[in-house]
Amino acid sequence: MSDFFCIADNPKEYHECFMQGLVKRNPGEPEFHQAASEVASTLLPYVFDHKKYIEAKILERLTEPDRVISFRVCWEDDKGDVRVNRGYRVQFNNSIGPYKGGLRFHPSVNQSVLKFLGFEQIFKNSLTTLPIGGGKGGSDFDPKGKSDREIMRFCQSFMTELYRHIGENTDVPAGDIGVGAKEVSYMFGQYKRLVNRFTGVLTGKGLEFGGSHIRTEATGYGLIYFTMNALEHNGDSLDGKVCLVSGSGNVAQYAAQKLMSLNAKVVAMSDSRGTLYMKNGLTVELLDQIRELKLNRQPLAKLENPGAEYREGQKPWGIEADFAFPCATQNEIDLSDAKALTENGCKGVFEGANMPCTNEAIEYFQEKELFFGPAKAANAGGVAISALEMSQNSMGMSWDAENVDSRLKQIMSDIHKTCVLYGEKNGRTCYLTGANIGGFVKVADAMLAYGIN
Repeated sequence: MSDFFCIADNPKEYHECFMQGLVKRNPGEPEFHQAASEVASTLLPYVFDHKKYIEAKILERLTEPDRVISFRVCWEDDKGDVRVNRGYRVQFNNSIGPYKGGLRFHPSVNQSVLKFLGFEQIFKNSLTTLPIGGGKGGSDFDPKGKSDREIMRFCQSFMTELYRHIGENTDVPAGDIGVGAKEVSYMFGQYKRLVNRFTGVLTGKGLEFGGSHIRTEATGYGLIYFTMNALEHNGDSLDGKVCLVSGSGNVAQYAAQKLMSLNAKVVAMSDSRGTLYMKNGLTVELLDQIRELKLNRQPLAKLENPGAEYREGQKPWGIEADFAFPCATQNEIDLSDAKALTENGCKGVFEGANMPCTNEAIEYFQEKELFFGPAKAANAGGVAISALEMSQNSMGMSWDAENVDSRLKQIMSDIHKTCVLYGEKNGRTCYLTGANIGGFVKVADAMLAYGIN
């Protein structure tokens, strides 16, 4: 492995040198390259004004994980056949607290995807102001089409290896795509069995055994709370606005629910096969039907309701709307989608998924001066409630839903204030710059305090 060392006279030259070194050290990892480039491009002007970060090579150290753990997961399906998957845990940075980040079960999972997610998690967790570091994990296991027993056997086998690398003060995983309350419960039960201790080593647990109220809703709710803060700061609101929401999982469902409660009109949701267009807006009845389909792992195409039209093979971004909330997966909005959104009157994009916009799309939004709420700020609600679950576990307490929701609103408000503090220039806030610098400073200063390690 070659040295990672850059000398340059300005941020642009440094960025070029930095990315050349990062790509060389991490070949074949495009998602991680994308995430690192986006962060570095906004951070480097600030870093050049604060030479202590350049001298200590903080950015170079920050983009190298503390460790990447890869392991085999063997399990038996319902036919008695042995199946083999690969499991991962990327423990990226624990400078301000134990590693914290979800577990994703999806065929697309690989080291690049998890490194980008873990890297983003460092900044997101820092922005919450809670004492949690950045990590991510998962497997290329696909829960779709699997029975509950097969999922249970996989989760137990996965945890049989993972348990030796985690702990309530070391690394506290949670759920993500493909990992909901059921999967967390199976893994927590296996951890408890292996270590013979009841401890808050996973978040997203059931309320009956240490979980927190509104954890399921938190990412979607937090996304809308952040959006409310951004719009209010700029003299606008969601009242009466037409909104596009991509995805139809937990984040999308609860973002849509919160939008409806604020008198916004949600006209689209989606899945991997197409878009559900609702000309007259999403209703409680429609949302209940969508939830039922997703609970049974069924596509939106199976929804039968005169208030909805399913558009096979189409994304939501060509529909006229005021605001867009990508809540599905990474890179779902590319440059052509960004142009379609602006041409159809979109005034702002707020990310509910992790890195749903390509760097080219983000540059276009900024060029057109759209509101842009980056994921590391806008979707931090989920991990914020996970951290509050850790606090409740450590104190042996359980807060009611109203208390937790109030704390979530305050955390998202504080994140917005941080973005404004570091991102406001000439009367306009660049939330991307504000989020990146705001998340960086706390972690970087902790790393400086520890010396070179």
